[in-house]
Amino acid sequence: MRPAAGALPTGLALAVASLGGISSAVQSAANAELGERVGNASFGAVASTLSGSALIVVGLAAMPSMRRGLRALPTAKLPWWAYLGGVCGALFVTIATYVVPVVGVAAFTIAQVTGGSFGGLAVDRAGLAPAGRLPLTAPRVGGAVLGVAAVALAQVDRPIGDLALDMLALGMLGGAAVAMQGALNGRVSAATTNATGTALNFATATPTVLVAGVLLGAFASGWSTRLPAEWYLYTGGALSVVIVACLLISVRAVGVLRTGLSLVAGQLGGALLLDALLPDARGASPALLAGAALTVAAVALASFRVDQGVGGRVAPPTP
Repeated sequence: MRPAAGALPTGLALAVASLGGISSAVQSAANAELGERVGNASFGAVASTLSGSALIVVGLAAMPSMRRGLRALPTAKLPWWAYLGGVCGALFVTIATYVVPVVGVAAFTIAQVTGGSFGGLAVDRAGLAPAGRLPLTAPRVGGAVLGVAAVALAQVDRPIGDLALDMLALGMLGGAAVAMQGALNGRVSAATTNATGTALNFATATPTVLVAGVLLGAFASGWSTRLPAEWYLYTGGALSVVIVACLLISVRAVGVLRTGLSLVAGQLGGALLLDALLPDARGASPALLAGAALTVAAVALASFRVDQGVGGRVAPPTP
């Protein structure tokens, strides 16, 4: 594949995608730690979404293309549900703040990737993404099943009472939500611009997270007195913007397939490093390392021969 004019060289583009994956792992850890310190897990999701939305407002003021795309939305004639990608993103961010403290960043990432594999199968089969309806293929189904095996393998050395299967199931639900978020935001971006899809994502995610935060007690009495002083715990919103930017840059140069694989590699590498370095972290056990390796194999298998277009882009279905 020859990169598009003005695109980054292949190696650098893959590194950028991996940076997006590392940012995703760090974001989950920062949001979870912030929620724990304040005393309510959902607070981390609220703070992250609000700060990300503030950056989008700055983008609206600085980027005429974003404003033009938003003005063009009424003429796009998209179905109402296409605008709900941010709701799915809000679900993922909220889930992560609850699950990461229980199972660790690495195990959560493995569960997320597994849920994303099954979610991707369902999204493609239903035709919700811009590429339209895509068939179920043996490699993709096998990759999803292999992902479940990766989750199980990552937990084999934990006592039965510490398996936290409910938290892992929530992590898989979060991964499925990310798959749906990508499909819906993709429809908006295809009809307008990438900047517009990003802005609309935060526009729907923000009220969703705020409502969830109120219902889950994020603003219970005394929360403001427990705010930690460490600045890095408030970087979740900025990391959200970094993740989106990394994906846009990488996809332009190397396509969807290699971008996705590099993203997962970055997520797992960042998650394993965080679990090894963070205070009170579980560390990377042999079973967890094996589960991470099996997850990479699952993603590679699920991507095999799915890309029928140039450079990993999924070709649209024949009319």
